[in-house]
Amino acid sequence: MIGASSSAGISGTVTANKSNLGLQIGNDRILGRVIRYGVLGMVIALVPLQQALAGRFIPSVIVSSTIPPNGDGNPYGVAFVPTDFPPGGPLNPGDILVSNFNNSVPIQGTGTTIIRLTPNTQVAPSGSASVFFQGTTPPPLGLTTALGVLKRGFVLVGSVPTTDGTFQTIQPGSLLILDRKAKIVATLTKANLLDSPWDLTIFDQGDVAKVFVSNVVSGTVTRLDVAIVNGQPVVSTTQIVKGYTVQANAAAVILGPTGLAYDAATDILYVASTADNAIFKVPNAGTITQPVIKGTIIFKDHQLRGPLALVFAPNGDLITSNGDAVNADPTQPSEIVEFTKDGQFIGQFNVDAGQGGAFGIGIAASGVNAFRLVPVDDNTNSIIVYTLTTGE
Repeated sequence: MIGASSSAGISGTVTANKSNLGLQIGNDRILGRVIRYGVLGMVIALVPLQQALAGRFIPSVIVSSTIPPNGDGNPYGVAFVPTDFPPGGPLNPGDILVSNFNNSVPIQGTGTTIIRLTPNTQVAPSGSASVFFQGTTPPPLGLTTALGVLKRGFVLVGSVPTTDGTFQTIQPGSLLILDRKAKIVATLTKANLLDSPWDLTIFDQGDVAKVFVSNVVSGTVTRLDVAIVNGQPVVSTTQIVKGYTVQANAAAVILGPTGLAYDAATDILYVASTADNAIFKVPNAGTITQPVIKGTIIFKDHQLRGPLALVFAPNGDLITSNGDAVNADPTQPSEIVEFTKDGQFIGQFNVDAGQGGAFGIGIAASGVNAFRLVPVDDNTNSIIVYTLTTGE
């Protein structure tokens, strides 16, 4: 299901230092992450003997359905609820949110639900995923990869609706702001700035935040400068990048700029442009007031197959998902790809045996020296939660 197919929000910001990662065996430092070796068992095999004896052998993996009772499918966006998210609603810190792009028919660009998964040992069978938000239409909705959570208790989600699942019937998009009880508090619609919110990433400092949003129809990226005033979000918008290639696509509806990852320390925004089949960097993304053209390519490799979501790994590398709408190879389907910020390929693994399964990705800390890597599989309408440890 190429593109009938989903970065993650907050997880797109660098949060850890490369020197803090890896597994020690004797004097050698060995990275034992699932991405680098492509085999979950490698993570276990590299753990020091005394740690392995004290713990479990099998990896911690949860596979859960993203289909809610109304039958929505095609999971796109993935976002974690942050540790300091306020109480008073259905969301708890560590919960995982997933947005659905399709309705039950399925027609792309008609999904109205955000489901919630608490990553414990319980999984949701198909048709029983817990619903955080279910929108009503009209106006039309088609919830996208643009999904993120603000520390002050708000959830952001993009919508790019269609009437029949095709490029020709794409409707004007919007960015919804929900409170922690899933009530819509604002709907942002600007024809020249938020015409088609396809993905986003957030740099969140509490009372202020920068939200970067890719627009798939216009091939642009917009920065939202958000301030929480009297408990409500106040937003100003600035277009900062333009010129990405946009293409109609029968399977994916549309190809254009998708995944975003922001490095606050260097003020560089990284952009996964699906139709360009490349990763770009945009300097001064948090401050510029006039749009640049695309930015500079940092990674354009035969391992890319229409990159979609984009997040930072805890070691500072970048991770993208291949949607297989460009440079497709049936022997390398639905891959999650890791590479450095200077464009060195590191490794990959696939989430599905068929093409078009990989889309949204989330990464977040989960205790001391532990992280959760969460890709969706659009082909099976499921979310996969890997809990990875990084020994000292």
